[in-house]
This record gives sequence, structure tokens and C-alpha cells, in this order.
Amino acid sequence: MFIRSVGSDNRLNAFREEVRQFCREKIPAEIRRKQEKSQHLDKAEYDAWLKLLGEKGWLTGKWPKEYGGLGWEPEQFLVFEEELGKAGAPPLINFGINLAGPVIFTFGNDEQKKKYLADIAKNNTWWCQGYSEPGAGSDLASLKSRAVRDGDHYVVNGQKTWTSWAHWADMIFVLVRTDATVKKQAGISFLLIDMNTPGITVRPIIGITRHHHLNEVFFDNVRVPVENRIGEENQGWTYAKFLLANERLHSLSFAKFEAYLAKIRKALDVVKDGGRPLSEDPTYRRKLAELDVRMATAKALMADQLAAARTTGSPPMMGAAALKLRGTELQQSILQMGLEVLGRNGPVYQDLALEQNWDGEFVGPDVSAGLIYEHLYRRAATIYSGSNEVQRNIIAKGALGL
Repeated sequence: MFIRSVGSDNRLNAFREEVRQFCREKIPAEIRRKQEKSQHLDKAEYDAWLKLLGEKGWLTGKWPKEYGGLGWEPEQFLVFEEELGKAGAPPLINFGINLAGPVIFTFGNDEQKKKYLADIAKNNTWWCQGYSEPGAGSDLASLKSRAVRDGDHYVVNGQKTWTSWAHWADMIFVLVRTDATVKKQAGISFLLIDMNTPGITVRPIIGITRHHHLNEVFFDNVRVPVENRIGEENQGWTYAKFLLANERLHSLSFAKFEAYLAKIRKALDVVKDGGRPLSEDPTYRRKLAELDVRMATAKALMADQLAAARTTGSPPMMGAAALKLRGTELQQSILQMGLEVLGRNGPVYQDLALEQNWDGEFVGPDVSAGLIYEHLYRRAATIYSGSNEVQRNIIAKGALGL
């Protein structure tokens, strides 16, 4: 836990007000309206907002200064996330700023840092993640995508799945097997691949939310320059674990948590029982208080893990696992409460209400569609970035030596 001086508190409060003012002035009215209704944004709308943060230096504020960041303290990053959520700002897209970027500035060579980091910091490049495959999800080291050396290129063949935003991405970071004769963790390499390279096919996956953000990505004799490999050949599992710890850390967006709670509070004021709003019901008031306590605990754990990551670029695997467990279960609890508040309106999922041109009438509160969407989508939170069962194994091995 952190002990702050009065001066530190004053600086945090000043920064908090700066973020609030920035959001008030810079979030376009149309984007704010869509966010309030949980309507899907297109790439251009996300891009415009993320570029504004990039111009301010805030997109990569917690990166070390030597790599173009601002060297934020952990608590400063948490204040930033909180205020984005309270302002209804579009969520951050993690793949470049929190996943690819730290791998590149920690393990990449000088040319790779020069080529990629500045564009990530300004949101000039969109990234996606090529980890999971059919048959290689939680058991990621069983991946089968192959990269065969051919002179100064690798020839990549294989398939990745559950690839978020691949249809928007300019670049993908990929784990590939470069040696099939050694144990499965030892023969993996980490490549950066331009999504415009011939031989890459992206196919949509429409999930339970009926919205398209997931994809399958196929590689058919895709030629990738050897200079796009991070670090040493066959050492990719080391870089993959580093990235996974960051992914588990940043799979918890407190900006989103704040946004969920704001919508639930709005629903509590609108939904009535016996003529009185549920916000006056002691049961719901207690549940909100319990969630607030769990949120504060998760934030404290996040601050500890961010502090640990300042020296190594990535938090300890056991700490990241504990945070992923606590945070994803909290996330699902918040959204489950949202469904309880909606009551009889909860089973009515108006997915078309989340589209930009929808002008119909809501069934129940106007936050209903967004809460149900998030409830459906975040059922996967305890699975992606390594299932929570895997996280418990990591903690058991680290803490108990099992």
C-alpha cells in the first residue's frame, strides 16, 4: 500500500481536476451521447479520441520517460482511469499501449523502438493480439502456428482466434512455433506482423452480444522479415509471459467499472418498487456499499502491482494472477447487480438499440441495453487473459510451492 504526503495528495487532486477539465472540453457531444446510451463507436470515433489523449501524452502516461512516457506514479494512472470512467469517455484500447509497447521497449532492439513506440504513443498504429488458437487457449504453449526461416524472412502458416479488433488493426503481435523438436514452451518466437502483408485473412466472429469485435486470423505463407522478431528466436515464451502479466493487469479497467456503476445508479433512481425508487431500498444500498469496498480493495492491489511493474516493466505473475481473479469477479458482480436492478426488463436484450442510427423506444431504463451487453460480454472475463482456474494454479505454485 502507498503512504502519501500532503504534497502528493495536492498534486493528485490537481491532476484529477486537470483530467476532469480535459474531458469536459474535449469529449465531443455526440460521443458523450453515444457513450451514455452504450452505443457502439466506429473506428474513426475511437481514433479521434485516442489521438487527443496521445497529443496530451496521456495515452502512454505510465510508460517510462526514456521511451516517450510521462513516468506516472501508480496512483496517478488510477486517477486518470477513474476520471475517464466518470466522464463517460470511450475506453482505452490496450493492445498497443499496454501490451505491444512494453514488450518492445523492454525486449526490442533500438530500431524496433524507434520504428514502433512513437506511433503507439500517438495512436497512429492500431494493434491486435495473435495468441489464442483452436486448441491453444489456456494451454497457450500448445500453439501450432508455424514460422519457418527462409533467408531473411519467416514464412508463417496457421490460425489465431478470438482476435479482438483484428479488422481494424494495422499490426499484430503473434506467437509462432519456430522449433517443434523441443518442449512446447522452448520453441516459440514472438513476431510483429503488418496486417496488410499478403496471405493474411480476417474473418469475423459474432459472439453472444451479436456485435462484431472478435475475429479469426489466418496466415497462409505470410512472409515476415526476421527483423520483426522480438528478442531471440525460440525465446518468445519469456516475452509472452511478460506480456500476459501486463494483460492480466490491464484487463481490469477501472474506467469501465466506474461507468458500469454510474449506469446502475441511474437505473436505481428510475426503477421503482411499490412506488419508491430502488435507490432508497436498504438492500440495494448495502450491495452498492459492498461493491464500493471491493472496488477500493482492487484499486489498492492494482496500485501495488503497477508499482512493482515500474522496475521490471511487468508485474510479478503471482500478483497479476491475484489481481485478475479479484478484478474479474468484481466486474461480474457489478454487472450481475445491474441485471437484478433491471428486474423483469433484464431478459429483454435490445441489441439494435446499441447501433448508432437506432431511434426506437427502450424497454425499461435507457441504460438497459448497455448493461445487458456488458453482462453478456464480461461472462468471458474470467476466461480471457488466462482462465481464473489457471490464475489459482499460478498462485498455488508461487505461494505454496505446489
